[in-house]
Amino acid sequence: MLLLLGLCLGLSLCVGSQEEAQSWGHSSEQDGLRVPRQVRLLQRLKTKPLMTEFSVKSTIISRYAFTTVSCRMLNRASEDQDIEFQMQIPAAAFITNFTMLIGDKVYQGEITEREKKSGDRVKEKRNKTTEENGEKGTEIFRASAVIPSKDKAAFFLSYEELLQRRLGKYEHSISVRPQQLSGRLSVDVNILESAGIASLEVLPLHNSRQRGSGRGEDDSGPPPSTVINQNETFANIIFKPTVVQQARIAQNGILGDFIIRYDVNREQSIGDIQVLNGYFVHYFAPKDLPPLPKNVVFVLDSSASMVGTKLRQTKDALFTILHDLRPQDRFSIIGFSNRIKVWKDHLISVTPDSIRDGKVYIHHMSPTGGTDINGALQRAIRLLNKYVAHSGIGDRSVSLIVFLTDGKPTVGETHTLKILNNTREAARGQVCIFTIGIGNDVDFRLLEKLSLENCGLTRRVHEEEDAGSQLIGFYDEIRTPLLSDIRIDYPPSSVVQATKTLFPNYFNGSEIIIAGKLVDRKLDHLHVEVTASNSKKFIILKTDVPVRPQKAGKDVTGSPRPGGDGEGDTNHIERLWSYLTTKELLSSWLQSDDEPEKERLRQRAQALAVSYRFLTPFTSMKLRGPVPRMDGLEEAHGMSAAMGPEPVVQSVRGAGTQPGPLLKKPYQPRIKISKTSGVTVNGELIGAPAPPNGHKKQRTYLRTITILINKPERSYLEITPSRVILDGGDRLVLPCNQSVVVGSWGLEVSVSANANVTVTIQGSIAFVILIHLYKKPAPFQRHHLGFYIANSEGLSSNCHGLLGQFLNQDARLTEDPAGPSQNLTHPLLLQVGEGPEAVLTVKGHQVPVVWKQRKIYNGEEQIDCWFARNNAAKLIDGEYKDYLASHPFDTGMTLGRGMSREL
Repeated sequence: MLLLLGLCLGLSLCVGSQEEAQSWGHSSEQDGLRVPRQVRLLQRLKTKPLMTEFSVKSTIISRYAFTTVSCRMLNRASEDQDIEFQMQIPAAAFITNFTMLIGDKVYQGEITEREKKSGDRVKEKRNKTTEENGEKGTEIFRASAVIPSKDKAAFFLSYEELLQRRLGKYEHSISVRPQQLSGRLSVDVNILESAGIASLEVLPLHNSRQRGSGRGEDDSGPPPSTVINQNETFANIIFKPTVVQQARIAQNGILGDFIIRYDVNREQSIGDIQVLNGYFVHYFAPKDLPPLPKNVVFVLDSSASMVGTKLRQTKDALFTILHDLRPQDRFSIIGFSNRIKVWKDHLISVTPDSIRDGKVYIHHMSPTGGTDINGALQRAIRLLNKYVAHSGIGDRSVSLIVFLTDGKPTVGETHTLKILNNTREAARGQVCIFTIGIGNDVDFRLLEKLSLENCGLTRRVHEEEDAGSQLIGFYDEIRTPLLSDIRIDYPPSSVVQATKTLFPNYFNGSEIIIAGKLVDRKLDHLHVEVTASNSKKFIILKTDVPVRPQKAGKDVTGSPRPGGDGEGDTNHIERLWSYLTTKELLSSWLQSDDEPEKERLRQRAQALAVSYRFLTPFTSMKLRGPVPRMDGLEEAHGMSAAMGPEPVVQSVRGAGTQPGPLLKKPYQPRIKISKTSGVTVNGELIGAPAPPNGHKKQRTYLRTITILINKPERSYLEITPSRVILDGGDRLVLPCNQSVVVGSWGLEVSVSANANVTVTIQGSIAFVILIHLYKKPAPFQRHHLGFYIANSEGLSSNCHGLLGQFLNQDARLTEDPAGPSQNLTHPLLLQVGEGPEAVLTVKGHQVPVVWKQRKIYNGEEQIDCWFARNNAAKLIDGEYKDYLASHPFDTGMTLGRGMSREL
């Protein structure tokens, strides 16, 4: 049997509890009575903030990526709550915007010059907590805010980065860590490469090191639900897993990285040069060149802290790397602790015997003593300088040091500045130092500066992960040098403010990128000249590149951006130029020891970062607001840009920042249920035999509850004691024995395992469906549901149904002074266990009710209530049979007097 409930259930037996009786005008004489189970449960229910949406949109144009993260959250609790938004971003990215919407208040981030006293601004700092929580190559952005009860918040974070080519591929990695199952989770990436997309792949989700992460069912390809569409120059990748697919990846929410790798076509030997609105970018990545001979010294930390897994994985990786050396290469090995242990006092040719002997030497390394970083570097540089000086190969080879450590300098020279100076003076720009730091105790800033000052790269390796494979991957990036001493020149009369044009080496699979400004935007051709050395000769490449005038028009992300020189709209090449220039100024500042020079570099980097809205160590982010929310605000900020090279901790609380009284939302008013659209709730009844010695012939239970929602989107909910089916475009089936939260901006469904289902509509209507299960049900018991209205604010006076008709009605409960047998239309005789009679007046009806106890649920628990006999005759519109429905999602009913009502 289907019963058209509208918005209420069970009135035929029980009008309400003690608290409900008081709200209907009854006095508080019965204060000592028990509170019903469902009311106690609702009071105890503490709900954590619900993430209704987590979406990431990325647009990559010519290797330059604009990324915006949108996160929407709902505070379902009855009190204000602290809510934290957290996002891992690439360490090389710059934040350019952060906006918060708290209720109807808007807090807009503004990039300003960094001041000594931060006040109420975004704070930048490196600390152990942040670095330990981050994955390799990432930093963490955090923002926290106090959100009022039953209100919503939205966070928009945008950042930009220039993708680096490694091992022949560009890699774009997006952190997907919503920390809970989300009803709307999506990653949408667009790639536009005018040179043409040569290859494209989407990797399986990269596991997080944190607990609770997992991979999908198929680890060999893209994550489930990923859709890829591409042509020669454009690709669109969408990852949009349903809640069920998310749960299969990780039950408590995805914790991983969505990774895209691609490369572009390359035809011109001199590279790809693009010009737009007075700015140019030059991508130089030659191929099909013979490799240069390399002179490499492997310097391995063998101090006591390397004991165990770290040293074992390092040895295994070195065995693989030694086999990869080419016959024309030369190599040696140094192990260091408090002593410097050199395998050979000169570089050795690559032969099967020398590789075998090198592996034996590495195998017998044992961890002991302290860490003499300065001594190890000095010894390695002397080995290389000695070989180059006596071999006579000069420019025809590349000298490298691969330096690995897990700690800080503890023996010999321990002062960081002296170690850097000693290394720089010994290397004299002729030796490139590639550093690898293992674990959390390493002095990563020292390793970073050692590589920056000596034309190398640095990597961090987490010891919990497979360090060996990471070491091999890092070596693969530098295993094949193709060119040395590269110089790229443009006519000074045509180009100004170009980024770095001198490069010590070019390795196969990488890329050299230069950007700059054109003196004359009407220039027809740009002359480019490249000089470099390779293994056989000194090469010179020259060409004149046609310059086609183009207009940037609207920004690729759909929102206006500030121009660096104030001339019209900006474009992706200008953004790329400003990004590269800022990075180089920061790097130069980090390397410089001259205070006046450091101050000049700081001022230049700061001015550029403020102009282009980059969050850097020299800029800060202040939150302006709150201001009233306006139409289209989310769209305006949804694709502006944001992130910096250091972690950011954001807190919005305290005086001046706590959101004030909520303003009425002009674009999203409270739901007003009308006769033609809104919410319909129906229930399906099942029967069971009556319990022994009872006065009833049979029992009835609610087996299924259906909810039809018309706005903001038409959605269907079917709830049973075992599952919840949500059909709102995407069909979701949620088991009731697992806790899960799904939702969108207008509808949230929360399942508390084997306890209840909460349905929240537009934040102003909330239904709670209790799940009643029996371990060993008796013949008269059935698994069933209970339905309660937790929030009816959004229901109008037009709502109807078995109980919905009473929601917005004035009701009075008065005791009859004349006694139960006088002045009543239908006098009733009191039965045993019943209290005094009273009269309930509602909607113009006067109905006798009696105070009594009723057994509910399992037949054992009793509650006190006012009871209306005869199936609530004279109280409801029509008869109870008028509320029978022909279909679970029936939206209309015909009452006894010919009236049709709809929610």
